[in-house]
Amino acid sequence: MKDRNISNSRLSHTAYRLAVATAWATGLLLVIGGLVTSKGVGLAVPDWPTTFGYNMFLYPWSKMVGGIFYEHSHRLVASGVGLLTLILAVLLWLREPRKWVRWLGTIALGLVVIQGVLGGLRVVLLEQILAIIHGSMAQVFFALIVSLALFTSKEWEDRTKGIQIPKAGRLRRLCLLTTGFIYLQGMLGAVLRFTGSFLEFHVLLAFLVAVHVLLVIFRIQRFGPGQRKLVGPALLLGALLILQLALGLGSYLGKFAPLGLVLTPGAVVGLTTAHMVVGALMLATSLVLTLRCYRHLALPEPQSSQEILPAHAAGRSEQVSA
Repeated sequence: MKDRNISNSRLSHTAYRLAVATAWATGLLLVIGGLVTSKGVGLAVPDWPTTFGYNMFLYPWSKMVGGIFYEHSHRLVASGVGLLTLILAVLLWLREPRKWVRWLGTIALGLVVIQGVLGGLRVVLLEQILAIIHGSMAQVFFALIVSLALFTSKEWEDRTKGIQIPKAGRLRRLCLLTTGFIYLQGMLGAVLRFTGSFLEFHVLLAFLVAVHVLLVIFRIQRFGPGQRKLVGPALLLGALLILQLALGLGSYLGKFAPLGLVLTPGAVVGLTTAHMVVGALMLATSLVLTLRCYRHLALPEPQSSQEILPAHAAGRSEQVSA
């Protein structure tokens, strides 16, 4: 029995490391995908699932030049992420005792398959809406993989009771709402990148995200200053927010404002790509913070009827008993 427990522990640690590796690979994929979009080379390879008639994995490296290099690299890295996700899903079903974690692995596998199909259909059908959906789902997949890394970590094996703090429920809901706003902002960002529309809504939502992130930081510093698992992600989220606002301003000046004439095309590509990637990092960080709030914080236990009995009513009760 002891040897079996050790074996399960090792496999659990393997699942964690594999989830972390998949998250890093997905981050790299987001960077390359952002470059493909920012450079406007999403259709540099006109066929799918082949590459200029070649098997995708056998396309000559010598021909990977210009936009073809970015688009074909995107396909290869995406295939690697798909393989890692498949291995992770199988490993979870073989040894993971928590059924809900196994199903999350399956959902991740389904998402990566759908992502691959959407990316291919975007090339074949030339539908812009598919590119927007593809970009939006990429952030969902990244956040899900990061969540799986958290759920398979040693932190989630700790079954200690959550710490009770005042208004824990309000903090949880605030973090959840902030995560939702960040994802909605990412969706609007995808629409803006591909169509140039809804800039005003994007800016307005950026303001709402900033306000909510600041509220999250304030409340966590106030109610849980000793909770490093909460304070760390909250401060990281704040730092990412500052960076994101700066990148957003730079992207705006480079693409929409007349001052964009002073920025080189390479600078504009770098700014817009970094803006998209940092947005994905904000989503993942906010989601981790939300999950930790639900994991490590507990709602105050309701007071018993005796404790909440008004003082005069308690005194009257004593007189009757006397």
